Amino acid sequence: MINNTDTKYIFVTGGVLSGLGKGITAASIANLLKARGLKVNLQKCDPYLNVDAGTLNPREHGECFVTKDGAETDLDLGHYERFIDEEMTRNSSLMAGRVLLKVIQDERAGKYEGDDVQIIPHLTGAIQNYFYEVARGYDVQIIEIGGTVGDYESLSFIEAIREFGIKNGKNNVLYVHLVYLPYLNASNELKTKPAQNSVRELRGLGIVPDILVARSEQKADKKIKNKLSLFAGVEPNSIALLSNARTIYEVPLTLEDSGIADVIMNKLGLKITKPKLDDWREVVRRALTKFPKTLNIAMIAKYLDNSDTYLSVIEALKSAAWNNDVNINIDWIDASEFDSNENQEYEKLKAKLKNYDGVIVPGGFGTRGLEGKIKAAQVSLSEKIPYLGLCLGLQMAVVAAARNSGFKNASSFELTDKESDHVISTLNDQKDKLMTGGTMRLGNYSCSILPGTLASKVYSKKEITERHRHRGECNNNFTGQYEDWGIKISGVNKDNNLVEIIEGINHPFFIASQFHPEFKSRPNRAHPMFDGFVKSIIKHKY
Repeated sequence: MINNTDTKYIFVTGGVLSGLGKGITAASIANLLKARGLKVNLQKCDPYLNVDAGTLNPREHGECFVTKDGAETDLDLGHYERFIDEEMTRNSSLMAGRVLLKVIQDERAGKYEGDDVQIIPHLTGAIQNYFYEVARGYDVQIIEIGGTVGDYESLSFIEAIREFGIKNGKNNVLYVHLVYLPYLNASNELKTKPAQNSVRELRGLGIVPDILVARSEQKADKKIKNKLSLFAGVEPNSIALLSNARTIYEVPLTLEDSGIADVIMNKLGLKITKPKLDDWREVVRRALTKFPKTLNIAMIAKYLDNSDTYLSVIEALKSAAWNNDVNINIDWIDASEFDSNENQEYEKLKAKLKNYDGVIVPGGFGTRGLEGKIKAAQVSLSEKIPYLGLCLGLQMAVVAAARNSGFKNASSFELTDKESDHVISTLNDQKDKLMTGGTMRLGNYSCSILPGTLASKVYSKKEITERHRHRGECNNNFTGQYEDWGIKISGVNKDNNLVEIIEGINHPFFIASQFHPEFKSRPNRAHPMFDGFVKSIIKHKY
């Protein structure tokens, strides 16, 4: 075990119910500490028995965020990156399944030297080792504990952070607990009892919160602080009231105004300095500005149950819109409604898309909705509608271009077993791994951009690095025909001889990438692909 004695640790837990915004809270605290000159890192712990988030259902859990080193993680890591503008790594995400697997592997290897392997101390000790490992080299390590206090599956993590506090001392460990204040219309008041019970539950598990963050739908009266302080045992100046924000990027400023960041600095024995928040205030200002121009975008999606499935895409679009002084309106179109091969479905989608300024086809897996996404790309190509394809959006764009040119049976390995029709195929080493996790092209890969292309104009660079998460690839047996199909290659990975970017010929803006550019977008720095997309629409529309 390596103990980082110079690192301070902040643990963020949540109570009452899930979905309160622990990730936003953790990211906001990190934002404020970084603004004070500290080197800050974040980690998300999830109680699921999965090894990583790659096989979790996006309808239930939202998007799978990919780090630069190829880890498939919870969407909260996207918040972390956008709020502190630092790239997370594999160690920034820790799932219970990964820890259990490590403990079992160590037991099989004889590393416990005959000890009875138990939850305490072996599993909790393994969790703590991950804390030390991820914190190495940082001033402050913030660790978000997923789930809700009281859940059985979270108990090993809660016990681990309790023990961690004892081992590392009060001056080095701080506990932040997020609670909910429900509003009762009948009595016209916010109720604190669920929050009180949640703190009592946490205390019963051996942890006394140092900071209490109280979320509410309605604005809370400051008198609530005194009541919470009395019944939860937390000083009033250590309680922050967070009502619904107008934008998530406003949360750090709300916490700053509450004075909670200085309280944290004081409790951890860190020197209190004035934060540099001018750039972040500008982000919030732009996010809240109603611009005179509005762009209407069609998102051809397949996971419509949960908008968080495309969270990074949405945030990247917003950033590009703010950068160009326009509002963005996103309409969701269910791709699976247009899966039928009947021509009337194509015409129906064509009529629908003509009402929009641009089309985005994001990533996804499985056959449902693929034909609808292909039709969207076909329409965008033939009708000169600005198009941005992300990962699967590139693959379907290649199929669309082939079909538009007369290769009617052109398809993907996901749609047909007939390999002669596979303009999108898989690498040879992927063919037997179609149902397994963590086996795709994941994380950062380099891309060389061809000169004189739309991609070179968008990026203004010759070499880029972007993040991937896909199994399908452009079949190199067909790339020689691309220009006959009305598209061309504008970016390649030279190491593996793989297509990275394609674009339309004689089209106002038709570009698609094998990678996921949305993962590298920031609220104060629009990604070139999204920025170029928005700029082209403004030029086309206004």
